[in-house]
Amino acid sequence: MAVTIRDVAREAQVSVATVSRALSSPDLVRPTTRDRVLSAAAQLGYQPNRAARGLITGRTGNLGIVVPDLNNPFFTGVLKGVQARARQADYSVFVADSDEDRATEEQLLRAMAKQVDGVIVCSPGIDDTQLYEAAGITSLVMLNRRLRGVPAALMNSASGMRQIVEHLVALGHRKLVYLNGPRTSWSNKERRRGLRLATQQHGVELIELGPFPPRYEGGLQASDLAVATEPTAIIAYNDIMALGVLARLRDRGIDVPKDVSVTGFDDLMFAALCSPPLTTVAMPLAAAGTLAVDLLLDGLNTGASDARQVDLDTQLIVRGTTSPPPRTA
Repeated sequence: MAVTIRDVAREAQVSVATVSRALSSPDLVRPTTRDRVLSAAAQLGYQPNRAARGLITGRTGNLGIVVPDLNNPFFTGVLKGVQARARQADYSVFVADSDEDRATEEQLLRAMAKQVDGVIVCSPGIDDTQLYEAAGITSLVMLNRRLRGVPAALMNSASGMRQIVEHLVALGHRKLVYLNGPRTSWSNKERRRGLRLATQQHGVELIELGPFPPRYEGGLQASDLAVATEPTAIIAYNDIMALGVLARLRDRGIDVPKDVSVTGFDDLMFAALCSPPLTTVAMPLAAAGTLAVDLLLDGLNTGASDARQVDLDTQLIVRGTTSPPPRTA
């Protein structure tokens, strides 16, 4: 037979109400009593009834996360961190894919707000007003988007782009082309900001093309336009786009990195497996997912109104797609 809360109360020699408080609001119970209850629950193998606990606490025990594209390994990397941390905190995770559509993203946010205790929204494309409205109906944490008054887990894309430019300049490159990601993407704006500052600082020519879809097809589409500008290096918005660039350059007989260097961004698994291996910037995907859950739980558990926005470091990973430019350049 399943162990009940009454069995735990009997084992710990306390009331059923005390067991309930010790499990749902441990700060309201004396430490010695709480420890006795937790020890009894562990010894008996007691698992609280989530529905019953929800009636007491007013919580569902669920968290939501909205991502733009589940086909993009960037977001599956984030999800690993989210799910691992949520599981440690005894929360389930509902996942929704907006398919890079802003209207769908807003609809999913509103729908999830009714079913979960809080929502993490990854790289949101909707505008500030819509995000503030969502934050008004549920606990909200953003990943890779900065908005005053809303907690956020941020990956320092501007710093990553600065590292790419410094690496290319050190190799002797003086003419770079950047393939933009989505127009409304906060991450793309941050990468452009870091790119522009770094190229201005080093006196390097910068050409910007796009926006392009942040997918393999976007890289294929952008490659011929990039080559027509005669750069010594092509900087793609992300790794998936960079793979499309490498494929198209290979089809045209353009050698990478002998004829032109190529860089990506994100350091997804296949960046190290392609040929040649891709020079890129490592993003702390799982760490960002873990941080986003921590920020969400902090707000839920403490009711704190301060909106922490935490920046995580990024790191250049040098591989085989960058080298000194051709002598004629």
